[in-house]
Amino acid sequence: MADPQATGAPSRRFTQGPRSVAEARRFVRTALDGVASDVVETAQLLVSELVTNALLHARTEVEVSARVDVGGTVRVAVSDRRPDRGLVPYAYPPYAGTGQGLALVGYLASRYGVDAGEDTKTVWFELEPGDAMPDATSEGTSDGTSRPSVGWEIPAPPSDSASGATVTLVDVPGALYSASQQHRHTLLREVVLALAAGEDLGVPPGELAAAQDMNHLISTCVTAALQQESGGAEIRSLPLSVPPDAGPAVQALRTVLHLAEEKARDERFLTLPALPRSRVFHQWLFDQIVGQLAGGPPTAWTVVPREPGAGPSELVPWDAGQVQASRVATVAADERNTIIAANGPAADLLGWHADDLVGLPLTTLIPEHLRKRHLAAFTSLLLSGQPRILGRSVPLPALHRDGRLVPVRLFIQTQEMPDGRTVFVAQLTPRAAAPGTPTRPSGRARSVAPQQPNGPAPSAVPHPGGAGAGIPALERLSLLADTGAALSNAPNLDEGVERVGRVLTERLADWCAVDLFTGEAAQVDRACVVGRALGGACPEEYEGRIPPVSETARGPLARALRGAGPLLLAEPPPPSQAASALDAHYGELLRSMGTRSAVVAPLRARREIIGALTVARGGAEQPFTEDDLPLIDDLARALALGADNARLHQETKNIAERLQRSLLPVLPEIDHLQISARYAASSTTAQVGGDWYDSFVLPSGDTALVIGDVTGHNLDAAIAMSQLRSMLRGIAVDRQEPPETVLRRLDMANHSLYREATATCIYGLVKGPENGPWELVHSSAGHLPPLLITEDGRTRYLEDGAGVLLGLDPDLPRPRARDAIPARSTVLLYTDGLIERRDESLDHAMDRLRRHAADLAREPLDVFCDELLIGLGADSDDDIAILAVRPAPPE
Repeated sequence: MADPQATGAPSRRFTQGPRSVAEARRFVRTALDGVASDVVETAQLLVSELVTNALLHARTEVEVSARVDVGGTVRVAVSDRRPDRGLVPYAYPPYAGTGQGLALVGYLASRYGVDAGEDTKTVWFELEPGDAMPDATSEGTSDGTSRPSVGWEIPAPPSDSASGATVTLVDVPGALYSASQQHRHTLLREVVLALAAGEDLGVPPGELAAAQDMNHLISTCVTAALQQESGGAEIRSLPLSVPPDAGPAVQALRTVLHLAEEKARDERFLTLPALPRSRVFHQWLFDQIVGQLAGGPPTAWTVVPREPGAGPSELVPWDAGQVQASRVATVAADERNTIIAANGPAADLLGWHADDLVGLPLTTLIPEHLRKRHLAAFTSLLLSGQPRILGRSVPLPALHRDGRLVPVRLFIQTQEMPDGRTVFVAQLTPRAAAPGTPTRPSGRARSVAPQQPNGPAPSAVPHPGGAGAGIPALERLSLLADTGAALSNAPNLDEGVERVGRVLTERLADWCAVDLFTGEAAQVDRACVVGRALGGACPEEYEGRIPPVSETARGPLARALRGAGPLLLAEPPPPSQAASALDAHYGELLRSMGTRSAVVAPLRARREIIGALTVARGGAEQPFTEDDLPLIDDLARALALGADNARLHQETKNIAERLQRSLLPVLPEIDHLQISARYAASSTTAQVGGDWYDSFVLPSGDTALVIGDVTGHNLDAAIAMSQLRSMLRGIAVDRQEPPETVLRRLDMANHSLYREATATCIYGLVKGPENGPWELVHSSAGHLPPLLITEDGRTRYLEDGAGVLLGLDPDLPRPRARDAIPARSTVLLYTDGLIERRDESLDHAMDRLRRHAADLAREPLDVFCDELLIGLGADSDDDIAILAVRPAPPE
């Protein structure tokens, strides 16, 4: 290889400083005068990267030479005085903001290389005539030929390997390391530039030099270790060879990065602060090097607890199948705020097809008035790691495809993938179902392997002479009890039958299936297929909706669904005996699962057949016998009882939800008054309660505001609430009397209907012409005081007008309060579920509401109400009703 700085090649030395990069670009342009402009621009780009690398990593003066050889080949070389500092080409993604120097040279240059001598190291590249920066979508040269791959032959620097120490990094996530390394390099570059500009960062030059050297050493070691690792595993354990006295240098690097992070958080750097998990990863990385050099054992990254908001305490393998398999409406998004998975129930709830949602921004499902707040909160989470709603049940509206709002409770959890990325998994539970909504979403069932927290699943109990005869009475009772408990402790029917399946396959069978009638004529859904070693082996055509029970069906499943059994199957029925689609389907299922023997039993409840249970064995397991039938019949009865109770509960809940929805009033539309309201049922009780709100316009032109809470959280409370609301409307419209008089009449009526029932209520009138001024005249029957929030964020509780609860003594006098309402201020009426928390004083709770409302004073009223629910209503164990009004004079 000829000396790249041969005689005749113009060269120039540049001092150690940021200015040298621009000066080197200008020098190359002058030295290559007369060369095609596109080649000159490529040469300038590459020399800029190489000079930057030399100044940052070698930290010496550099010498740049440029010449045009015979034939028009351009040759450029960059030399520094650190031959011991080897090159480390990083495989950063195309959008990385730093570290692209060697990768760009390898991509754009015709030839390239590095030569190291005793005193200098020279990196050079050549550009043939016609070479230029390719189009962003091109993967080759302009003439269609491919570029040489990046394959720098790096001379091994002199080292004393005998004195090195080996540090083992266990379970290093590749993508997370790459992202953390990129950010580490970017921060150090910002520090160098800031110090070169004369800014005092509190970093001594010697400490910065030690930090840069250690950063380069770590990057070199990890890059070399990754190159030696075979395969494409996302998580690897890497041995690093580091000097035994590297501890102080690692501490210097830690200190410099900490100072740089503070500057980034103070917005004194262009670089953003590191993501929370990158900070935790760097802490772990440095601790591993220092700790192992001091004689400590290695600690795997996968077992390191995370900071709050930085991720879960364990790496959770994630794939889209987890979302698809869930019967709860579920949507998953990545760190780019893009939907990466959605299941059928979520798509049905929001009016989409699941496949159409994938790839759309998450804001597609967020009402327009909340999108700005969502993006701000999402960005804050990524930058600061401080979650607002993660791991909490939050009432808010989702956006249906047709534009209407769907009230839901949202529960979001994060799952950190092995490569370091984070997935946000959101479950959406409707807060009130519209009439006609199915109680159980259609879709495919899951094939679930039994889950054992400690050790593998136990094998089936051997049964000499038959399982039923061989199982002791105590074991039979235990199996029956566990089956009942699995259903009763499950949050819903689908989860319950899966848990029953796990119990049965752990202790009785190789696999089992539960089929349930849907409520439609002869239609059956396979609720679950559970087996010890199924994984994804169960054919998809046997899951979900199965063929109906037709008149021609004569197979074992059809007979069980008509009430026969339990039926013992010594072997799967031959295909020739299949008289219907259901018979053929069931026979194919038994054969595909390798069934040697099976029992199918009807599920009977309230003198009806609601489904069938199939338990089966195959392989070397002892086949079922007649002695097993009584036990399996008892198990089927227990399963049927639990499933029927779960369905009854769901039906009752749906009735309550429809009742609650029917009781939510339509708010009046008034030109000069903005009115908004929200209702959220308790996150822990049935979807019905005694909270209510109302607003209507009286014949006099005044606008009535009502909010109340009947004691209790059941159907009786909801019925009492509906009657109180109707009576109040009738009294208010008919009499048009002052608020305290209306409440007194309401109390008298309530006393005649429910002598023992008590309730709180506020009845108020917003008075004033279209252009103001306005005032609120109200009376309170034991209810929390309204909150007035002015446009500039000042708050005041309207505590006058407070009287006793409804239902105590209708003859007691009731006071009246009169308060001015400034333009564009907000009057908030609310029930106690919004603020009251266990083990917290009411004063603290009301102060929290005051602060939160003040922060939202200038927000649109819909945003104001939704943010109150999001911020204060998460995980509330009580119903919540809020009603807000804001005078908005015409402009």
